Amino acid sequence: MEIIKNDYSSVFTEALIEIISKTTGFSFEVMSEDRDCNFYEFVSMMNLNSKKGGIISLSAKESDIRTLCSFMIGVPPDKVIKDDMEDTLSEFVNMTAGNVKLRITDPDYMFAFSNPFIIRGSEMTINTKIRTNLISRELGNGEISIKLKVIF
Repeated sequence: MEIIKNDYSSVFTEALIEIISKTTGFSFEVMSEDRDCNFYEFVSMMNLNSKKGGIISLSAKESDIRTLCSFMIGVPPDKVIKDDMEDTLSEFVNMTAGNVKLRITDPDYMFAFSNPFIIRGSEMTINTKIRTNLISRELGNGEISIKLKVIF
């Protein structure tokens, strides 16, 4: 499948929805698209190295990533520790980027990626130039959600 800029957002969005469904059993859909949406307290990122360059990030509230992690690793939510939650979010980033990489054939959009990393802090934002391509989605099921941002 050749990916063009307009399809790039759907490829990342569909990949993440598929991964969450397969690893946790939750069905997610796009809840909102917001160019300026803020991050939640748990954030994992990965560099996308290509002609276009870029970064992918996922963020979630502690209660939401705790629930997703609980279903992913099969332990009660009160037994999930911070490291487990960070590992889960990082694994979602890693699997999403890997899934997208397999789907892209357009050389301008093909990428290699770094190891995922965790950013800690509150009220963090990423500011970009006006003409920067940005995918920004909040995905969820009405009870729990996760934010996806891809900048390229």
